[in-house]
Amino acid sequence: MTQINPAIEESWKKVLTGEFQKPYFPALKSFLLEEKKKYTIYPPGPRIFAAFNHTPFHKVKVVILGQDPYHGRGQAHGLCFSVPVGVQQPPSLKNIFNELKSDLNIPIPKHGNLEKWADQGVLLLNATLTVRANQAGSHQKKGWETFTDRVIEILSTEREHLVFLLWGNYAIQKSALIDTNKHLILKTVHPSPFSALRGFFGCRHFSKTNGYLQQNNIEPINWNLNSA
Repeated sequence: MTQINPAIEESWKKVLTGEFQKPYFPALKSFLLEEKKKYTIYPPGPRIFAAFNHTPFHKVKVVILGQDPYHGRGQAHGLCFSVPVGVQQPPSLKNIFNELKSDLNIPIPKHGNLEKWADQGVLLLNATLTVRANQAGSHQKKGWETFTDRVIEILSTEREHLVFLLWGNYAIQKSALIDTNKHLILKTVHPSPFSALRGFFGCRHFSKTNGYLQQNNIEPINWNLNSA
């Protein structure tokens, strides 16, 4: 079997080495190589593991779980819910910022780049790490979910006092992978315009996250994307 050596941050490579050797991972890689011959794939190759590269394993404090990368041109850059500077904020991200303002009185940023959160220990993890341009869900059930479920399990087992923010039914299903004796799970509906009014607004997940971190003597997250 071909040796798989993905461009992923070293601490993650160490804990996930076993996954890269399992049959599903080379199969996933082969699928992606074939897809790239025929279609545009998002995010760009160097950004596929951006969530891991911004947030090393031992620095994770919070996990926010998304489902798919954005499938529009220029949107996806490897962090769930995030878009590069200069790209219009998608509706779900706008709602996240509205809740943040309501919860912690943090001004709504002019951009939608969440790298500052990731660099502080917020793992912005999509369950599926790639997507075909303009086709939502096109890379589901190809192996990515097996990989990202394992990521959640390893974090649950080997770390403690993490906060998992599970927004929407898809993310909430992942709570079965998390040890609630060691970690805090906060659940609510998805921030999408279709559901945000049913409980996302007013959930106060950002202040609750910081409260839990501080109770466990962990530096809280500065959620303000406007500050230096």
